[in-house]
Amino acid sequence: MRPAGADGVGDFFVILEDDDAIPGCAPALSSPHPAPDTPPRRVKILIAPDKFKGCMSALGAAEAIARGLRAALPQAEIALAPIADGGEGFAETLAAVLGAEWVRQVVHDPLGREVEARWAWLERERLAILDMSEASGLWRVAPAERDPLRASTYGTGQLLRAAVARGARKILVGLGGSATTDGGVGMAAALGYQFLDAQGGALPPQPSALPALARIDASAVPRLPAIFAACDVQNPLLGPRGAARVFGPQKGADPATVATLEAGLERLAAVVARTLDCEHREVPGAGAAGGIAFGLLSFCGAEIGSGFDLVAEVLQLEKRIAASDLVITAEGRLDGQTLEGKGPAGVAALARQQGKPTLALAGSVAADAALDTIFAATCPIIDEPVTLDEAMRRGPEFLERAARRAGRLLALGRTLG
Repeated sequence: MRPAGADGVGDFFVILEDDDAIPGCAPALSSPHPAPDTPPRRVKILIAPDKFKGCMSALGAAEAIARGLRAALPQAEIALAPIADGGEGFAETLAAVLGAEWVRQVVHDPLGREVEARWAWLERERLAILDMSEASGLWRVAPAERDPLRASTYGTGQLLRAAVARGARKILVGLGGSATTDGGVGMAAALGYQFLDAQGGALPPQPSALPALARIDASAVPRLPAIFAACDVQNPLLGPRGAARVFGPQKGADPATVATLEAGLERLAAVVARTLDCEHREVPGAGAAGGIAFGLLSFCGAEIGSGFDLVAEVLQLEKRIAASDLVITAEGRLDGQTLEGKGPAGVAALARQQGKPTLALAGSVAADAALDTIFAATCPIIDEPVTLDEAMRRGPEFLERAARRAGRLLALGRTLG
């Protein structure tokens, strides 16, 4: 997806004219086990996995799958196209493909402590690319420290402000993996917004203060460039599928805290509608990353869309799938959320359009019949009893072994066919 109204964000994607420009492509080899008296035919396999959160990057997963396949199919033609969908790894994937440089910045983590974060910069386009999780991610906060009513996206706003100060004409923000449920007020405060109570007193930009919100002051906000919020979910801000009720418990919120978070976000949405004259609470994806997507829409005039579609355009993924016989994708878990905009589902949809089958590997696979409608086959990678910690530590090993098993089955199918 090319973000509309972003001054031609897609124009610079044409720098990739062929597969040689994309890291990870392997040389073509002949396919194994040719049928008698027939010339060998190359089996072309495209490996397009997402990250395994807390275990492997998308590139690391692609390389593990490639090692396993090459052990079983030494003559196959294998190409790597690690993907991202707007969650963690979005900036890393785009930066690698586009050749962007990394900028390091001292910002606040979700609890206000100073940390060093990074964001990517493409000088020729004056394009900034960042993951909100770099500053405001759950990985920044130990489980015992999680405080949903205090956790703020202020550090993400600091990254945005740094990109604006550098002269960014476009900013791409990957959403996902947040420790926060603040509707983006922390981010907005870092950009100059003030949040006031009924007496005109300043409120701290954190969830616990939102029920008292009465007015928003935007007088100190600088002019912002075009911003595209890359999203991997379709959840609205409020309600049963909203940011607080669906994602709050993952960030340490008990039922009472979830109710407080929901009430604060409801208040924020009402005051935004009245003060800023915009209404985004029902926009699909507004609840992403604790509602920072709502904040980007409301406070920054951002556009929201599929992170996967944007990455797929950069990678020329549709073209590369069309040139393949089989597509292999992967992520940490395949379940109902996979169908809500996650990368593997996007890969499978593109492959289906091209009439190509998709095999999906995952740390675990939910018993969800809907998965069978988008993937030709799914396969959990854990093949022995292990603890979660061991599964995470040995993730590359298990993924490589699963790919080797899949390769052997493919070779067997060719001999029988």
